[in-house]
This record gives sequence, C-alpha cells and structure tokens, in this order.
Amino acid sequence: MNGAEVVASILKQEGVKQIIGFPNSELFDASAHLDIPPVITRTPRVAVNIAEGYARTTAGRELAVVTVQYGPGAESAFGGIAQAFNDRAPILFLPTGYPRGSEAVAPNFEASRNFRHITKWCEAVTRVEHLPKLMHSAITRLRNGRPAPVLLELPVDLLAEKLDPSHDIYQKPRRSVPQADAGEIAELIATLLAAKNPVVFAGQGVLAASASKELVEFAELLRIPVMTTPNGKSGFPENHSLALGTAGRARPATVDHFMDKADVVLALGTSLTRSHYILPIAKDKVLLQVTIDEGDLGKDYPIAQGVVSDARSALRQMIAHVKSERLAIPDRGDIAEEIRGIRAAFMERWMPFLTANSEPISPYRVVWEIMRAVDPARTIVTHDAGNPRDQFSPFYEATVPGSYVGWGKTTQLGSGLGFALGAKLARPEATVVNLMGEAAFGMVGIDFETAIRCNLPILTVVMRNNVLGGYAASMPIATKKYGANRMSGGYAPIAEALGGYGECVTAPADLRPALLRALEKVGQGQAALVEVVTHEEPRLPGLC
Repeated sequence: MNGAEVVASILKQEGVKQIIGFPNSELFDASAHLDIPPVITRTPRVAVNIAEGYARTTAGRELAVVTVQYGPGAESAFGGIAQAFNDRAPILFLPTGYPRGSEAVAPNFEASRNFRHITKWCEAVTRVEHLPKLMHSAITRLRNGRPAPVLLELPVDLLAEKLDPSHDIYQKPRRSVPQADAGEIAELIATLLAAKNPVVFAGQGVLAASASKELVEFAELLRIPVMTTPNGKSGFPENHSLALGTAGRARPATVDHFMDKADVVLALGTSLTRSHYILPIAKDKVLLQVTIDEGDLGKDYPIAQGVVSDARSALRQMIAHVKSERLAIPDRGDIAEEIRGIRAAFMERWMPFLTANSEPISPYRVVWEIMRAVDPARTIVTHDAGNPRDQFSPFYEATVPGSYVGWGKTTQLGSGLGFALGAKLARPEATVVNLMGEAAFGMVGIDFETAIRCNLPILTVVMRNNVLGGYAASMPIATKKYGANRMSGGYAPIAEALGGYGECVTAPADLRPALLRALEKVGQGQAALVEVVTHEEPRLPGLC
C-alpha cells in the first residue's frame, strides 16, 4: 500500500462514513476505493465548517475528517479551523503538504507550523512507516481530553510512497472518561445545598458528554434552575420547568433575573471564557467549575472550586452522593412558578415584535414563523453571526440534545451554512434549518450548491435588509458620506440558478406559507432558500 492507502485503511477501520474537503487530495481516491465517499465543497473553509457541524451533531462520537490541498487549500482552511478551535469541535484535519524538503522554503505554506495555535495537536509525517503510529496519536488526542481540532500534515510525496502492509498494525484508540475525587464531589454538593439561590450554567461539555439526561435528573433532584451558554444551547431542554434559556449577548429575562439573584453558580462543562457574546458573571458570585480541561480552571474568572471531570461523570457522582447520603434538599420556594411568571412577562413584552405586520418584515416575525413552522423535536437549527443569532437564540426553544448548533466566541460570518450541512450529513432524517443575513450569505452562498450536489437538503432562510446590520454606528462618517453599510442584490434567484428551490417574501402574511412550501421541498429532497425582505432592527432582548 502507498501512504494514502494506509491513511484510508485506518479511516475505514475507524468507521469513517465520508471524507470532506476541497479541491483535491490524494486521500479522496484512496478512500473511495474503500467505499468512503468524498463530500466536495466549493471552498476549504466551508469544508471545515461542515466537519464542525458533523462533529458537534454527533457529539464527537463519529470521526469528522476533512482534507485539503497543500498550499492554497490549507491557507484557505485556516479561518474554519480557527472557528472550530474556538467552538471546541473535535475535527481530524488531514491537509496534504508540500513534498518533503520543500516545505520550509519560502513562501511555501507549512500547515504543521502555521496551525499550532488553533489546534490541540499539530504534527507532520516525515516517514511513511510512521503513519500508523501518528494516526493513532492523532485519533487518541481527538477522542480524549478537551475537544478541539487535531492536525496531521501529509506530504504528497509520502502519500505516494509504498509501505509494507505488515509494518505496524494499527490499533484503534479508546476514549477515557475522567471523573472527580469523591471528596471534591462532596464539597461541590455541600456548597450547592448551602446556597440560597444557586444556578447551573451548562456549557457545550454537557452535549459533548451526552449528559443531558443526567443534568435534568440533577436539576430536578436539587431543584436548581439551569441556563446554558450559546454553544451549550439544547444541552438542557428549554421547555423544562427549570429552564432559564441561553445566557448569550441577547437573552431572555429569565437569565438576567436568576443570574442577578444567584449566590452560587455551578459552571458545568464550560470553559467560562469571557466573551462579548456571553453574559458576564458578576464578581459577587461563588463560582464552581467542572470542566474536562484543566486549562479552563480559573482562566478568566476566579473560582471557589475547580474540578476536572467529564460532565456526565460529575453529574452521576453528584446524584449518587446526594442519594446515598440522603441529604436534605432545601426549600427555595416554587422556582418553576417564578420562572413561568418572568417568562410570561418577557414574552408579553416581545410578542408585538414577534407578530408584527410591518413591511418590510420584522426579523422577529421571521423568528416567530420559523418557530411555528418546524417541529423542534425533529429539527436541527443553527444561525449565523450577529443579528440572526441575537434575534433567534432568546426565543427558539431547543428541546432535544443536539437540536441547536449554537456558536459565539468567535463569529465568522457564513459559518452557519456549513454547520447546517454538517448536521444534515450526520442526521439525514432531521429537518435542518439555517438562519442567516445577506452579509453571511455573501461569504459562503455558493456552497448552497454543495447542498444540492451532495444531496443534503436543508432550508436556508436569508434575511435581506440591504445593510450591514448595526455597522452604521461604528462607521457613521463612512456610512453618511459613502453608504459604506449598504448592500444590494437578491438571493432566491441564486438558489434557483444553483438548482435549488428559491422564494422571496415581502409581506408578513406570505411568510409562513412560504416556509411551509420550502420545508415541503426539503422533505422531497431539494435544498431550499427563502429570502425575506426585512427592516433593520437594533432592539435586542436583554440589551434594551
């Protein structure tokens, strides 16, 4: 076998279902020979975005593999890997490399050198006989510890080099699940039971650990309300009586109310990264942090206690401790009724926006009609950066783990389209909906054709208001003198030209019927795009 065939045989042993990439890689043919199909995108960045959507939808249980051509392919993938690193997505990135001996010659781009700060592990293969060992190392790191992209650069001449198949038998790595010391668990529980108003702040680690069931049991047992990070949204069912919603930049009033009154915050499966897009935690809170990565402890906030553990392991240990010790649960009143009252007042305030009959259409009306058109139990939704995220996340109820691909610590416009395609690749039976603005579509819109060609029928909703939403305030002179925030164009015709279903909506009464028609097309196997002409809307929940 040559080097490419060795890599492909290992991917086959690992149960890899497809290999994603653009535009060329020696791994495509070698994998296809073993019945691993390629998913060819239109840009390397979107290929990585698809891999991230796939990895997060499967909670890292299936290998998301992406490969790109050396030089410009690797260079163009950089933004996607940076996004995945910030989102903690476990991706196996296998870029090809320049022939050995020329990789360090300027201006040749050496992936193993340039990606070091946005990957968990980043190496290059220099000898073909080292391939099985280094693939084992890469996948071991991918399966264990904090989720993040792992990179192994494969020089093209090495991929063509022959290797004796008897040389080094590949052994599949296993996942190890760390758990806390019993004394640490007892201390966590003691602090929570002594608190007057504790809250759980659940992050993406809950989803990565498939710990939603345990989180529900824990919250009900201790009668503690739960809010999530943007990336952790759907980790706790948002139709549950103890659900507060997502603590993003824009957020429901339930989040502010309970975070303001909280004295103890259990940050579970979150890195506690300070971000413009995540609600900051006040200094007067006692912070308890459970994370799988020791590098998260005390990174951005001073913590009273830090525990290194898989989220599900920690939850099971805490539940078992409370039950085995028969600990008394304090009476903190009817928290569920308090949540219901605050949520009702919040929705009453925002319902005029959600049901507005204005023309151009309110973006909140778009959110409302999407919520009415889909079945949240059978749907995976995502959004794009900026206003679509801030207008959608506070209202959409994610009720099933993995049904919402939220993101926010870095916000590259256009990422949502690839995430939606990756989610559809992982769960073809699900309805997948992506909400984006026209600026985001401009970044990646041609990859709508990938949905059509690769039989990944998703619904994309593009809100068009002919401006870069919110940017006039940051460049008022350029906007006034030169219209720097203006955009133009129509997007439904592009979808049709690429082979999909496209429809443009200008009247609120036509919106839901258009969405239902598009969803019917998706159900029939055709990717659809609904373009909605909206007005710019600066008012955001939690910020006004």
